Amino acid sequence: MSLTALVGAIAPVLLFVGIGMALRRFGALRREDAKPLTNVIVYVALPALIFTSVANAPFSIELLKVTGVAWAVSLAALSVAWEVAHALALPRRTAGAFVLVAALGNTGYLGYPIARALLGEGAMPAAVFYDVFGTVAVLFTIGIAVAARHGEHEGRLNVLKELFTFPAMIALLVALAYRFVPLPAPVSATVMDWTGVAASMAMPLIMVSLGVSLDATALRGSFKPLGAATAIKLLLLPVLAVGVATIMRDRSMLHLLALQAGMPSMMLSLVVGERFKLDTTFIAAAILITTVACLVTIPLVQLLVP
Repeated sequence: MSLTALVGAIAPVLLFVGIGMALRRFGALRREDAKPLTNVIVYVALPALIFTSVANAPFSIELLKVTGVAWAVSLAALSVAWEVAHALALPRRTAGAFVLVAALGNTGYLGYPIARALLGEGAMPAAVFYDVFGTVAVLFTIGIAVAARHGEHEGRLNVLKELFTFPAMIALLVALAYRFVPLPAPVSATVMDWTGVAASMAMPLIMVSLGVSLDATALRGSFKPLGAATAIKLLLLPVLAVGVATIMRDRSMLHLLALQAGMPSMMLSLVVGERFKLDTTFIAAAILITTVACLVTIPLVQLLVP
């Protein structure tokens, strides 16, 4: 277990979060500026990121088990987080935020480099499947339904409409279709080049937006729900992943599954939270806390995996 590799993967996240905090501290950006940043993420950078990830993901029948574990873990985590949020009697907007950050992890931007650094290049196909067809798919289906139920939206709630008009979901469907549409090589290369440029903006913008959204003074009284969300995300979920994989009699990827399940809270939850007006201050704090805490929990979990 290389702590240096782990710190190296997480350091850029904290750096860009710090940039966002500094920009707000010195007046270059205000808390309200997170909204236009989110619009760029939602309508440009995030769809491009989803498109390039899915269009390039390797397909394999064996890797479907990884997707199955990701869905099983996510569904169990959503159920647990839902019950805990209501047991804590959290306000509606905070409860929705709690469910998202406790159940869904940063299995892409952090999951990929950490999996490569700790488990080698051979772990990458499984890491991609867990992320794109597991975590991301859950976020843009059930996650959107949770956010819409607890947040705000125009008119009568129509989950299917919210789901299939969300730009990232449209990008996911287009990417799946793209895999089966033969295009001339120059055209295909141009498409991937341009979407790649837009995709490269997604995570830096999300992290800067996270830094702009952080408000330490608003966190008084939130230590209990933040602690509960952190425990669920970083400790319970890896245990669930190992348990599900063992039940499915697929122990060959236990370390990868525990690693992906134990990633810190998903940065895209901040985007969804902004879209549905959830408690984004809570989301931002949970992302930062779990990202720092995973420096301890990831090595611990990997050492305990049989």
